[in-house]
Amino acid sequence: MTARFLKEGTILYGLFGTWYNALLTLLSLWIIVEWVPPLLDWGIFSAKTAPDPAACRATFGACWGFIHEKYRLILFGGYPFEHQWRPLLTSIIFVVLLVTSCNKRFWQPSLAAAWVLALITMFVLMHGGVLGLPVVESSRWGGLPLTLILAVFGLGIAFPFAVVLALGRRSKLPVIRAICITFIEVVRGVPLISLLFMASVMVPLFLPEGITVDKLIRAEVGIIIFAAAYSAESVRGGLQALNRGQEEAADALGLSYFDKTWRIVLPQALRIAIPSITNNFISTFKDTSLVVVIGMFDLLGALKASLNDAQWRTFYVEGYLFVAAIYFVFCIGMSKYAQYLENDIGRTTAKPS
Repeated sequence: MTARFLKEGTILYGLFGTWYNALLTLLSLWIIVEWVPPLLDWGIFSAKTAPDPAACRATFGACWGFIHEKYRLILFGGYPFEHQWRPLLTSIIFVVLLVTSCNKRFWQPSLAAAWVLALITMFVLMHGGVLGLPVVESSRWGGLPLTLILAVFGLGIAFPFAVVLALGRRSKLPVIRAICITFIEVVRGVPLISLLFMASVMVPLFLPEGITVDKLIRAEVGIIIFAAAYSAESVRGGLQALNRGQEEAADALGLSYFDKTWRIVLPQALRIAIPSITNNFISTFKDTSLVVVIGMFDLLGALKASLNDAQWRTFYVEGYLFVAAIYFVFCIGMSKYAQYLENDIGRTTAKPS
């Protein structure tokens, strides 16, 4: 009977088939029994949802009232309270466009036009100055919209540069190859925080007198440079892993360098590099929180600002869990879509011609 239940390939065999599997299973069960009930009691059963700091301090449970009280500051930063519908609408447009762009059925020229129209709409909403909307300087932008702006524009612009850098690094022209290698290695050799500091503090010192560049644009440029250098190495890995026979076959057919690269080399190389590129994208999305060092309050920076309120300062755990959940939703979405895209491309390339 025991042998039948522990037959190889069954769930029970995976849990108890070997002594170390059985040990890990029992250890996991012990952790669940010891940790899960107290966590549920803290987070749900004994939690307080009313925005009353005195009542929260008098109980053992979590104080979700802090989120109820400060969620607008966390999500929208220092944006004027009465106009926070504008960054909310901007965030919704961003999410809808991103989800739509992930569906292959919408990969048409009209999607590019939709992005252009949406970007203009989002800039008008965030900045104002037209249609009766008061101007809100970018220094007051913050929270989730700022994180999405930095991440989406940064990664979207960085990826084409990454492909060019990866191709340039493998170029047969010594000058182009040296320039690309130098750029990639120098940028990858310094932390993102140093690039943001240079973009915020050092760049204005080299500009002519009277000329200024918005801090948001400077931070975006720093993120683009950083993401491009790291993604370029991921793309180069895909190019290097590609069978050399693919290029030789394209050369034998008399294809030009552009046709060979665009139609044969890049599609296969990018499929190989999808996991590594996704890892870079997720890392860069989270690294946008570093803009707090140059005085910009993204999602994490806005949370830290909300904790400056003395009566709510002790409930930082709930705040970080709230922000962590938002980051998790976006990061797991990128990860799952990358897995779907990799499998879908694999099925497409496997079909007989």
